[in-house]
Amino acid sequence: MSDDHTSQAFGIYKSRLANLNPTPNLDKLAKEGIIFDNCFVNNSICTPSRAAILTGQHSQANGVLDLEGVLPMNKQYLPIEIKKLGYQTALIGKWHLTAKPNFDYYNILTHAHQQGTYFNPWFTETGMNFSLWQDEDYEGKQYKGHSTDIITDLTLDWLSEKRDPKKPFMLMYHLKAPHDNFEFAPRYKNYLKDIFIPEPESLYNNKKNGSVATRGKNDSLIHLIGSSVSKRNTIRNYAEILWEDKWMKNSNPEFDKSKYANNNITNRELTSATYQEYIKRYLRCVKGIDDNVARVIKFLKENDLYDNTIIVYTGDQGFMLGEHDYIDKRWMYEESMRMPFFVHYPESIKPNTRTDAIINNTDFAPTLIEMAGGIVPEKMQGHSFKKILETGKEPENWQQSTYYRYWMHMAHQHANPAHFGIRTKTHKLIFYYGKYWVDTDNPDAKWNKDSWGNDFTNHTPVAWELYDLEKDPKEMNNVYHNPSYKDIITELKTELKKKRVQLNEEDGNKYPHIQKIIDKHWND
Repeated sequence: MSDDHTSQAFGIYKSRLANLNPTPNLDKLAKEGIIFDNCFVNNSICTPSRAAILTGQHSQANGVLDLEGVLPMNKQYLPIEIKKLGYQTALIGKWHLTAKPNFDYYNILTHAHQQGTYFNPWFTETGMNFSLWQDEDYEGKQYKGHSTDIITDLTLDWLSEKRDPKKPFMLMYHLKAPHDNFEFAPRYKNYLKDIFIPEPESLYNNKKNGSVATRGKNDSLIHLIGSSVSKRNTIRNYAEILWEDKWMKNSNPEFDKSKYANNNITNRELTSATYQEYIKRYLRCVKGIDDNVARVIKFLKENDLYDNTIIVYTGDQGFMLGEHDYIDKRWMYEESMRMPFFVHYPESIKPNTRTDAIINNTDFAPTLIEMAGGIVPEKMQGHSFKKILETGKEPENWQQSTYYRYWMHMAHQHANPAHFGIRTKTHKLIFYYGKYWVDTDNPDAKWNKDSWGNDFTNHTPVAWELYDLEKDPKEMNNVYHNPSYKDIITELKTELKKKRVQLNEEDGNKYPHIQKIIDKHWND
């Protein structure tokens, strides 16, 4: 699993970037197995997504709502269940769940708020005193080089030297890349250097995407909500951040930004230049992933492990690559919500299989447990899609929608309003309720007021959005107020309410200040 490797940045997902061939090794692996076109995250931010993958549960059930969430050892259900089946378990690379990993072996990135650094990163290994922070109890080891290479080195070392070859294993090989700020290995500095990369139309003209919740009345909030490529967002935008010298001091110390640091360039020219640099740095990190995955595949082939090992590739969520002039993830929009997901296992998966069945990241753990010969625990909310892997077809009564919820209202200067919604194969309904999950109006309420870049007390406008994904796959036209969609809205709201009950995602008891908003605006 990589961090923020979005489906647009593959050949197999047929995006505007596909012709650049950014992932030849991953594409080959995918085509030898099954590719999921409709895999979605339940909460598009690192810690909650990883918690959902390990627990098979949505955020309220597993207790991890946001980046400050902790997943204790006794709730790390996937490795617990896999160990019961006699498998060795190992985790190498990014963890980001604060508590000690419940794996037989781990060697995880530490420092930099658990993100680890791209260059010369620190790791904490099994047997060391476990503390993720640089405090008096911290034990760790620093490695020289780029994190993608080092995580792969450690992975190959575990496979060749540390595992028991007499036992089956589950290895989680988790990369930091291509998380921002996209510090690529220096060998990629000329990759795509002289190529003009296709730009999303919505980078310059967002048409009727969004609502008063994302834009404000008469676009009064567009300078505040949603971090941007352009200078639109005056608080956090890449037109300013990207050109800072610190991000290139290791990747490309000769990088020359001088032609953009003058007053003669127009805003449109600056936006284009920023986008081109942004996407190239991102894809250089992706190139590093693709090349390193090829190293792991080579090892598996040379050691007779390739054909009898289930190989899953995914990212922890999607990522906005300039669509709607947004950066980062968090949104329920397609590019942020969609996860790349494919599985290679020739014993039971036919090559060149593709499915549009809807799955989400709470379904991963049930599937892997069932494929390993186990029984899915009842406490898991996700569903095993083992039959889809084996047949390429949806079983009867398979889920036709997926639920999404983003809790981190107006966080980290990315400034995304809190929202939830439902996506089917044809439509997407989003409700922006615009409040933090802690009632910040309550004088006795407690929350992390030191958390960086947060604007939790800012209640943003409430609104609904509806997208007809068959007619409008790029989500450029919010049709919620179009009367011809009245019946569809009624159906989707019924399904959304049903999902929230089923998944313990209601707000009434725990978050009454949010429930008041829902009750007041449900029939808007």
